[in-house]
Amino acid sequence: MRLSELFSAEDVLVGFQSKDKWEAIHKLVEHLVGRGRLPATSAPQIRELVIAREKSMSTGMEHGIAIPHAAVDGVEGVVACMGIVREEGGLPFDSIDGKPARIVVLLVIPRAQKLLHIRTLADIARVLGRDAVRGALLQAGSAKDAWAALAEGDAARR
Repeated sequence: MRLSELFSAEDVLVGFQSKDKWEAIHKLVEHLVGRGRLPATSAPQIRELVIAREKSMSTGMEHGIAIPHAAVDGVEGVVACMGIVREEGGLPFDSIDGKPARIVVLLVIPRAQKLLHIRTLADIARVLGRDAVRGALLQAGSAKDAWAALAEGDAARR
């Protein structure tokens, strides 16, 4: 899946701030509810599932990337948003490399689509694994600039 198709510019939050990863998950779910991409009635359950997944094993990866996610019943397709943390100190996420997260991608994936779940995580890791893409995201002055960096990262990996 192309990241530029997974996210619209409105779902890339430049200057994202949160006191911890739990608040980050809450804010990202609320963003998707506010945009009408997730029903408000499902928000508590989705939050619980993402938090339960995070408690079972941190989704903090390397290079300042975190991908909190959950497989959810009743979701038609992949729903996602991204928070880009501007502060150098980032957001503690119990990452594999011990570094704070600066790019946080929330994924809500249909439970019945395991293969889509794995492919989407792999596609995100592949694009965000590139130094140039991460650098462009962290330097983006706007959501549109950040989205353009994702589109360019998609093109470069093909």
